[in-house]
Amino acid sequence: MENSKNALILCSGGLDSVVTAFYVKNKLNYNKIKMLFFDYKQKSVIQERRYAKLCAKKIGAKFIEIKLHWLGEISNSLINKKGKIKKLAKKDLKSTKKESKKFYVPCRNSIFLINALALAESLFIKEKKIYDIFTGFKCEGKESYPDTTQEFVKEINEFAKISCSKNFKIIAPLIKKDKEDIILLGKRLCVDFRKTFSCYMGKSKHCGYCLSCKLRQAGFYWANVSDPTIYNYNNKTKDF
Repeated sequence: MENSKNALILCSGGLDSVVTAFYVKNKLNYNKIKMLFFDYKQKSVIQERRYAKLCAKKIGAKFIEIKLHWLGEISNSLINKKGKIKKLAKKDLKSTKKESKKFYVPCRNSIFLINALALAESLFIKEKKIYDIFTGFKCEGKESYPDTTQEFVKEINEFAKISCSKNFKIIAPLIKKDKEDIILLGKRLCVDFRKTFSCYMGKSKHCGYCLSCKLRQAGFYWANVSDPTIYNYNNKTKDF
């Protein structure tokens, strides 16, 4: 069995997961990388796929896509369904718990990681190589979703130990970092932030006012890094 370091990175094309991919490649020095993308009928799937593929090409990773359309069909999240998205302003970020609930896809990350474990086990059978699984979870504080926490990562690793034939590790290297810390790390890693996509609206440009766009803007603001993102300023309260 080859002892090289192999990584399976979950990447949505968003800022956090792209920085994670660059970190795994350039700082953790994994020499064989596969990138895993999920199509769960999210409104932004075209842009997310585009930027995940660009990231895979940049770091020399093989791009793999798994379709989970059933998840989008049962979801009530505004990530999947039509509905009015509130035009947020900077002051609205003081408390985002109520707004976050509108975008919650039940058990999404659990489902993603179960699929990643299945793929890792299949790759082991085929290649006789162990793949470590990386995800771009960040510090969400008190308003985190239940499947993005440090406790969740710990418990799903315990689950992996008893559900898989090999010990596949699930690693969230940025989970203690805030958005501004991730942006500063990405800058050091020479990430082109223009080639990441965070918006929930599913258009060709970031809308500039959905929760994800506002958190992205706040991250650049607090990191004191110029935000290169092209927003639809006709729909945006420019307060960052």
